[in-house]
Amino acid sequence: MEQATPDTHSREDLAASLKHMVGDAEQLLKRAGQTAGQEYDSALKRAAQQLRRAKAEFLRVEEDAILHAKHAARVTDRAVHEHPYAAMGVAAGVGFLLGLLISRR
Repeated sequence: MEQATPDTHSREDLAASLKHMVGDAEQLLKRAGQTAGQEYDSALKRAAQQLRRAKAEFLRVEEDAILHAKHAARVTDRAVHEHPYAAMGVAAGVGFLLGLLISRR
């Protein structure tokens, strides 16, 4: 069973926001041919607002991903510098296993 993390919640929230935005866009297109005036403007404003929210959420998720990647790179770099022979052994082992998997085709 997968444990929910803050990243999982962010992705779920983003997906929900995008689904909601797509729903609003579909309603806007349906109503565009049927109505005019104030309803159209209101639907257009809601769609624009949803788009701004989704864009802000994408930027936030992107920033979080960059921070996590930088942190992982620093931790990995520190571990490799502290244990260079172990790092070479792990890299050689992973390379060997990948080679075995590729050659099995």
